[in-house]
Amino acid sequence: MKITLSKELKQKPDSSKLGFGKYFTDHMLVMDYENNAWKEPEIVPYAPFQIAPAMNILHYGQGIFEGAKAYKNSEGKITVFRIDDNFKRMNKSAQRMCMPTFDAEVVKNALFELIKIEKDWIPTQPGTALYIRPTLIASEEVLGVHASKKYKFFIILSPVGSYYAHGLTPTKILVEEHFVRASIGGTGEAKCMGNYAASLLGGELANSKGYDQALWLDGNEHKYVEEVGSMNMFFVIGDEVVTPALVGSILDGITRRSCIEVLKKYGYKVSERRISMDEVVEAYEKGQLKESFGSGTAAVVSPVGLITYRGKDMIINDGKMGEITSFLYDRITGIQSERYEDEFGWVTEIK
Repeated sequence: MKITLSKELKQKPDSSKLGFGKYFTDHMLVMDYENNAWKEPEIVPYAPFQIAPAMNILHYGQGIFEGAKAYKNSEGKITVFRIDDNFKRMNKSAQRMCMPTFDAEVVKNALFELIKIEKDWIPTQPGTALYIRPTLIASEEVLGVHASKKYKFFIILSPVGSYYAHGLTPTKILVEEHFVRASIGGTGEAKCMGNYAASLLGGELANSKGYDQALWLDGNEHKYVEEVGSMNMFFVIGDEVVTPALVGSILDGITRRSCIEVLKKYGYKVSERRISMDEVVEAYEKGQLKESFGSGTAAVVSPVGLITYRGKDMIINDGKMGEITSFLYDRITGIQSERYEDEFGWVTEIK
């Protein structure tokens, strides 16, 4: 693999003031596809791409991405969390978007070389990590609605802190009933760029009213809970933890999977099924809605303290993080940071 190191290294940011996605390391991984084959990956200095005005991604939105994290402990040991699952899901997204799949093992090994070069960028304070953003875009320069014949794959790295500025303070969510993020049969389960563009207006409207996120309902009946803009959703109703079933219109979240596996391992009752807002409201009115939280790579587990639906405010667990939410956050971040034993084989050491 060809490696070209940067001649001028950036000043690293204060790890106590990182925020999310604001800083990028000195190098990135790139790999091009043309003539029906992938070229070898390369590590090059982080820099802008030269993009032609006719490039397919700019006109037809053929683009996908992933999100993962790397960690470093006090002894300098570097690990990544469930990276094989990320690349497996990315290839599934590529198939849905009519894009070429890639050899995940080749890309993973190249990523590990990149992370070793950028090891000094990995923050070590609690709640921080090195965010990994693999991206694949259509790069052919031709107009016409058809799958591109050329593609560019790249990975950039970003030292990050909490996704939400308020950290683990419970989020406030507004249920969106007018706009639709995705429908069954569409691209909702692919991690494609268009899904996030479709969610922006609902999210902005929610933000303008003082909420952190918009909660999306199904595109057919506007009845069933799907996901929020950056997280899968969970509800604790009585003694049951419920998360919307994967019916093709929501993302098969890797942190979602982690939550389900941890909960089952420790004896909690977990259901993956369609859940309507009417059921959520009924559970709230009966005092059975004990907790709600979201899950995602960026936020890991984020408590939900308020859900507003049709003008009704549902304050959950007195607006505080619940017991199950707290347990999941502690357990998953503990596995990621090696405070707890990795009982599931999720953590890979980079040597």
